[in-house]
Amino acid sequence: MVHQEAMPLLTPTKFGQFELSHRVVLAPLTRCRSYGNVPQPHAAVYYSQRATKGGLLIAEATGVSATAQGYPETPGIWTQEQVGAWKPIVDAVHRKGALFFCQIWHVGRVSTNEFQPDGQAPISSTDKQISSNPELGIAAHGYLLEQFMKDSANDRTDEYGGSLENRCRFAVEVVDAIVHEVGAHRVGIRLSPFVDFMDCVDSDPMALGNYIIQQLNKHEGFLYCHMVEPRMAIVDGRRHIPHRLLPFRKAFNGTFIAAGGYDRDEGNKAVVEGYTDLVAYGRLFLANPDLPKRFLLDASLNKYERSTFYTQDLLLAIRTILFFLKTKINNDQSPAQA
Repeated sequence: MVHQEAMPLLTPTKFGQFELSHRVVLAPLTRCRSYGNVPQPHAAVYYSQRATKGGLLIAEATGVSATAQGYPETPGIWTQEQVGAWKPIVDAVHRKGALFFCQIWHVGRVSTNEFQPDGQAPISSTDKQISSNPELGIAAHGYLLEQFMKDSANDRTDEYGGSLENRCRFAVEVVDAIVHEVGAHRVGIRLSPFVDFMDCVDSDPMALGNYIIQQLNKHEGFLYCHMVEPRMAIVDGRRHIPHRLLPFRKAFNGTFIAAGGYDRDEGNKAVVEGYTDLVAYGRLFLANPDLPKRFLLDASLNKYERSTFYTQDLLLAIRTILFFLKTKINNDQSPAQA
């Protein structure tokens, strides 16, 4: 019998105190289907369809306060109703044997008055008052924490502006506060130093990324750092991933997750070459809930439909779920064990 070498993406790995059966991660994907900012029952099916034993799922960005919202019908976690609505969703994922992390955010200046309580002005990095109990959020994609971190958006002249250390101070304080509450072994962060989303850029993204990682490493056991590749280039009609995250991966002490347009072959290569520990998939996982199984079998992939990414149409969500139920490959077993 010829021994078939395991696919790198489908090999097990340690994830802090946890054990993962494979390295294919569901990236956080905003869906705009949490009506009234409350997670809905159909989300339990959506997430459990993408859960496998020993797999890792990261939930869509979830608001930490009424001022955190910047898009229609995004979920929150600041009320008891919202927390209660998340419970059956989390339970559905755990029944599949998967790990589930909540990515919290505050969008800051990206918001508009229509999403703010009483139509007030959005919070941004230019606001002079910093709460002693800072609101929390992801440090990526031009949202509140990144608005402090990047020099194109931060024009403050106090201890939260100017130098790299000052600009990162708020993000570091937020991380410190979360670690104090739940422990470093249960905390991760998403960073995008190269990304210019929402016109939020930095003049030295390498220095920015390295500084933040140095601060994360001060927390022994900090679980993961999830970083986004620079914008992909098109060469000879094909997408090419820039692969500029290696210095960050080498510097970070915990589990490193890379994201940014990976396919199966690119993901396998990144793992084999030690470029990353895990690979996060967004659009491919959205269109293929059984993505790890399809990678294993080298099965054809459903094509994603960009026009449906952010629609609030509940009927469309239900039709999509039913379509995937009809077309799925048997996904009850961990792909690493198949």
